[in-house]
Amino acid sequence: MATSPEAYVDTSAFIAFMDGSDTHHPLFARLFATPPRLVTTSLVVAEGHGWFLRRFDRTRALGFLAMVEMLAPLVILPVAAKEIAAATKLMRRFSDQDLTLADAVGLHLMGVRKTKSCWSTDRHLRLTGIPLVIDQA
Repeated sequence: MATSPEAYVDTSAFIAFMDGSDTHHPLFARLFATPPRLVTTSLVVAEGHGWFLRRFDRTRALGFLAMVEMLAPLVILPVAAKEIAAATKLMRRFSDQDLTLADAVGLHLMGVRKTKSCWSTDRHLRLTGIPLVIDQA
């Protein structure tokens, strides 16, 4: 359980931070400059790597991984069978939404950890009531 304020970081926040042409880049550049404790999942890291690999090239994809490694207040949570099972329940609950497994695991973990802020541009991640930082900016 988290004991101090933390923000959950979704793939879209990492993308906006690293892609200067993204609409939300100024916001995430400011947030990542002085971040609170941050958490994400191994699925988000994999999803981000894949996005940069497909959109750009392996150099940018490796640059993404290097940024993740250097982001000191970031904790990468592993995803095991119990998180996937809980995420599957959420995907069934919100079956009218196009949730990815990474999104559903994030929703589950934010609930378990009582996370108060989600760094994302993906509106699906507000389904359980946790505010997106883009709505508060």
